[in-house]
Amino acid sequence: MGFKEAIRTSLKEKYATFKGRASRSEFWYFMLFITLVGIVCVGLGFATGGMDLLEGRNASALPMIFFGLYGLFYLAILIPTIAVTVRRLHDRNMSGWWYLGFLVGGMIPFVGTLISIAMIVILVLKGTDGDNKFGPDPLRGAANSDVFA
Repeated sequence: MGFKEAIRTSLKEKYATFKGRASRSEFWYFMLFITLVGIVCVGLGFATGGMDLLEGRNASALPMIFFGLYGLFYLAILIPTIAVTVRRLHDRNMSGWWYLGFLVGGMIPFVGTLISIAMIVILVLKGTDGDNKFGPDPLRGAANSDVFA
């Protein structure tokens, strides 16, 4: 799955779909998209006088607009981010409830760092080959069927 397809799938086709599985490419391309939008919004916010705003000086409204847009973007992207993460865990044959455990555990000082590292490792690892209890393998579409097996 490519960059554009991952974004389209996560934002349009599976916006709030918590069932099924998400391949590594779908998950990581979507995370890359979120990161890039964040960098652009925050970068534009600071480039237009955001430091003045942070230092309490009289700043223009432009940085607040960019920071506000990023906040609205983050709210809009929250549900699909949770959904694609749950589907990614499903691809690893793990329940989506693990994500809640990672979020709660991530708030514990020091332990949260270890839990965050564990979460990243789990999300990077290859998914279950073939079907699992959460659905068919996302890497085995109609084009990859076992016709010649």
